[in-house]
Amino acid sequence: MSKPIVVIVGRQNVGKSTLFNRITGTRKAIVKDEPGVTRDRIYGEAVWEDRGFIVIDTGGFFTGSDDELLADVRRHALMGIDEADVVIQVFDAKDGLTPGDLELASLIRKYNKECLWVVNKIDNLKTEQKMADFYRLGGTVLGVSAEGGLGFDELMDEVVSRFRPASDGDTFIAELPKIAIVGRPNVGKSTLVNTLLGKEKMLVSPMSGTTRDSVDSICTYYGKKYILIDTAGIRKKPNVVEDLERYSVVRAIRSIERADVVVFLIDATEGIVEQDKKIISLIDRAGKGLILAINKWDAIEAPDEAYRQFMDSVDRQLAFAYYAPMVTISGLMKKRVTKIFPMVSEIVKERKKRITTGVLNRYVETLNKQLPTYKGKQAKVFYMSQVEIAPPQFAVFLNYPEAIKANHMRYIEKLIRQGYPFNGTPIRVYIKKRNR
Repeated sequence: MSKPIVVIVGRQNVGKSTLFNRITGTRKAIVKDEPGVTRDRIYGEAVWEDRGFIVIDTGGFFTGSDDELLADVRRHALMGIDEADVVIQVFDAKDGLTPGDLELASLIRKYNKECLWVVNKIDNLKTEQKMADFYRLGGTVLGVSAEGGLGFDELMDEVVSRFRPASDGDTFIAELPKIAIVGRPNVGKSTLVNTLLGKEKMLVSPMSGTTRDSVDSICTYYGKKYILIDTAGIRKKPNVVEDLERYSVVRAIRSIERADVVVFLIDATEGIVEQDKKIISLIDRAGKGLILAINKWDAIEAPDEAYRQFMDSVDRQLAFAYYAPMVTISGLMKKRVTKIFPMVSEIVKERKKRITTGVLNRYVETLNKQLPTYKGKQAKVFYMSQVEIAPPQFAVFLNYPEAIKANHMRYIEKLIRQGYPFNGTPIRVYIKKRNR
């Protein structure tokens, strides 16, 4: 990835995520007046003065704690610094320069990176006077209000001035296939992402709900680049008790909307549960490509029989998503996980496929033989046409749209898929009235 990378670090609750959202022009990072909200590294794109770059928000940097999860957050913050071209350390003007700030600044210097010291929450004369505390850090010290925007333009000019010369080979994330890794909490989403990336990118913990944000990572497989989106686990509504959990569910749903293909993880040890069906239904309604990945397959003792049972279960419980391929994997043991990439490439290709009107109209005569009458008059299709891709969408023009019921819609889809399977993607059929 040739775009410059800017990493935002700092103690808990100093305004890192607010600054990230302002730089990227999004509300991608969860912002809440509560320490520890951002745990993983959150990736976003930004442009300033026609220069594109990647921004990474990191979890709050902790000192003096024996908590294992907090230690992981600290480690991931340092990994973010290691990826960076420019590091922004954010301070809280109201707190002044703390021992934790000094410890982090000392660590950053060891990485020999371009670094900016940014004092946040400068919104009045009193806090502006506190800037003097930070000048002993040396280097470039800037005062901003991430929430109000004060000093933001000066900060961005300074950031861009630290970039290496632009390259014609910059990769734009928007052009890469996006894969959302989705499923209920604790089914192994982050473990799978780490395995696919070949390095630790997400926090992995047996504690349910470790990933609260949706996290993007770039992955390369045999020269092809993909965006992996690791999402917060979607819980049943009665179990969404924290305000923050509600944000995470919304974020997971938005990740589905952003994706080209969704890899939905099912726990092999639990089988398909009601919540799985509801989430897969959301994916289907969003019109996204879909792969059913049965994870933790290493824990299954009789795999052949278990596979037959899973296929039967999919046929019975997920009949509406019959187009989705299924693969058994073990993210933990790294078994069959790379099969996902060629499947994704094939589904992306299928989603963009177009069928000419001439080819579609070969189905008209067959279809007309199956149509009922409406108020004593025969329903008749005049022609069919594909009107959109991703997902593929078709318009069927006939004289009496009211005659077409759900079973006829399924029959039309079956006819289309006989010649063009559109593996891994839903298709849409729209009925249009035409007199002749």
